[in-house]
Amino acid sequence: MQRTENATLNFLQQELGVIAQLGLGVLLIGFGVFSVAEDWQLAGLWLFRASLIWAYVCLCAWRRLPLNRASLDAPLYGRLGWGNRLTLLRGGFIALTGGFLFMQQTLAAYLCLPALFYTLAAILDRLDGFAARRSGQVSLLGNELDITFDALGLVIVPLLAIGLGKLHSSYLLLSVAYYVYRWGLQRRSLLGLPLYDLPGNPLRRTLAGFQMAFVAVALWPLLDPELTAIAGIAFMLPVLFGFTADWWVVCGRLTPQAYQRLANWSAQYFQPGLRLLVPLLLVLLIPDAIDTESKLLVLGAAMVLLGLAGRLGALIVIVSLGWHYPHDSNPVVSYGLIFAASWILLLGTGRYSLWRCGDEWLQRYDGA
Repeated sequence: MQRTENATLNFLQQELGVIAQLGLGVLLIGFGVFSVAEDWQLAGLWLFRASLIWAYVCLCAWRRLPLNRASLDAPLYGRLGWGNRLTLLRGGFIALTGGFLFMQQTLAAYLCLPALFYTLAAILDRLDGFAARRSGQVSLLGNELDITFDALGLVIVPLLAIGLGKLHSSYLLLSVAYYVYRWGLQRRSLLGLPLYDLPGNPLRRTLAGFQMAFVAVALWPLLDPELTAIAGIAFMLPVLFGFTADWWVVCGRLTPQAYQRLANWSAQYFQPGLRLLVPLLLVLLIPDAIDTESKLLVLGAAMVLLGLAGRLGALIVIVSLGWHYPHDSNPVVSYGLIFAASWILLLGTGRYSLWRCGDEWLQRYDGA
């Protein structure tokens, strides 16, 4: 039995080795194209950074290959499977994006490339799980790599966006939150302290997906940098609160029952309160808003207020402000509107909503 598993593991290592070599080949092609378009020194810097990140991606997969199974007591899958291959492709796109780190002057001419690479990585974040479930090869490896690459992307891309003035530097608090949380878990384990199980919460996955989508959009030259900087803080805070609440549960300071009561309070009072706040702030903002955008803003605010596809309404409000940001408006009002609309987009409209369009899709595991 052990001999069979070792043979399977060797085959998985060979498959991963082939993928690593293919990825390196793509990076060398990029180096060649970049050398022709710019010069070999800039291309060499890009290749060096991208190669380091790709090596980290492959190392993460290599160390976790024994987890390529459905459960700890299940046999190893004989192949990586399409789900894990797409996850590794996502890691490759993150490496291509990371090659542009600390190259702001070069980024000005090639801004669309890192934006495109990370957008593809964000799309694959939804597709890799679908492929794994449809192919019948859901694995512990896939789950581990998915979380690891999510965290990696949310370090690299915010650094790029901060260098371009698209995000505030405080967004890096979110970038390090996952690593601090994992360090805390390991430290408690080494000290022999108890670790309590976390209750299920589909919002964790939803928030992670929204962060990836947001930083991908922030890289594109679509929205006003002032809006993306403020929205970045708004997007960050619920995730930091979630990490804090999860930590309290793991440490035993917050019971699962209290954790659930907190979620119920948000759905019962906090989210409906935000729905009332959005149109109120918009009424105060409209005199300063651009006339051509007022109709869209009113439409989005009405959808939020009624809970009629409220997440979509919140997105309309945010995008409308991003296209024509009212720089001369009262910052308290405009920032408050951005925060309220962002939190509706992330958390949903809560109780008393007419139609929670999109909530089921956000929480669904495609292909299940």
